[in-house]
Amino acid sequence: MHKLLSISLLLATGMARADAPAVAPGLQPSQLAIVINDAEPNSVEVGEYYRQAHAIPAANVVHVSIPNRPKKLSVDQFAQLKSRIDAQLKPEIQAVLMVWSAPYAVECNSITSAFTLGYDGGQCVKTCDAGKPSTYFNSNVAQPFAQMGLRLSMLLPVDYVEEAKAVVDRGTASGFSIPAAGAYYLTTSDGARNSRASFFPPAGVVRQRKLTIRNLKTDTLEGAQDVMVYQTGLARVPKLDTLRFLPGALADHLTSFGGDLQGTAQMSSQRWLEAGATASYGTVSEPCNHWQKFPNPTVLLRRYLTGMTALEAYWGSVAWPAQGLFIGDPLAAPYAAFRR
Repeated sequence: MHKLLSISLLLATGMARADAPAVAPGLQPSQLAIVINDAEPNSVEVGEYYRQAHAIPAANVVHVSIPNRPKKLSVDQFAQLKSRIDAQLKPEIQAVLMVWSAPYAVECNSITSAFTLGYDGGQCVKTCDAGKPSTYFNSNVAQPFAQMGLRLSMLLPVDYVEEAKAVVDRGTASGFSIPAAGAYYLTTSDGARNSRASFFPPAGVVRQRKLTIRNLKTDTLEGAQDVMVYQTGLARVPKLDTLRFLPGALADHLTSFGGDLQGTAQMSSQRWLEAGATASYGTVSEPCNHWQKFPNPTVLLRRYLTGMTALEAYWGSVAWPAQGLFIGDPLAAPYAAFRR
């Protein structure tokens, strides 16, 4: 029998700041810019599809040209790209969605973290060292650019147009109703990849959100049909094809190269989107298993259940995000009705 968890208990669990203010309204479509790579037809098509699906003003669309789909940019190449993007952003833009599959790295940094926080060359001297703390971590800042000078960013992969559009469809559908859902946290046999297991929320039922939290000691989640959150630690996650992810679902695995979207050594975080999740996260270079370089489970769930978007929830859950790539639909918000 699962115990009942009140929202107040969940919000106070783990790493919630005692002095945090009431949760602010989430990111609005009018505050999001879409960056389209005109050199890639898939980017052009999916970018316009996203704009229409989320009713984003046409003035918020930014155009750049990145030929040949490089996986990684040099520092100079990235500086030129960011300058072109920044020059087209209006002051009210708080966040950015890059609509392409590559580039996704700037040297050892992810492109999303390099864009939001600035390139961190120190992390690349030794990628296993501790990272620089993110001031946005576990915060309730309503306007990250206006208040902190940070434009949060996410990447929407477009290798396959129909799969990318399906991610967008799930993101737009996520705010229509609050489903009965499950949040699954797996402590696996891979000890090195269980470094954040101590932050898993306690098992129980969050009745106000119709959410059941399950903590499992197993390598495999199979057959679950109500997945809103799935976090685990493995190089490759089995049985994803047996699961049903609900609109707005967040899912990620703690491993070294989940953010290497086109790599083959480990499972790419893009596999989560292909399986039905709406947003995910992975690192693009060897981070070692510092939990601070991955989404903190308690912080991520707390933020999402209080109505924040996938972008706000994920970005605010990673303490040292220099190497971490945020992917999916940034505006997904299945619990938006609970914003205050």
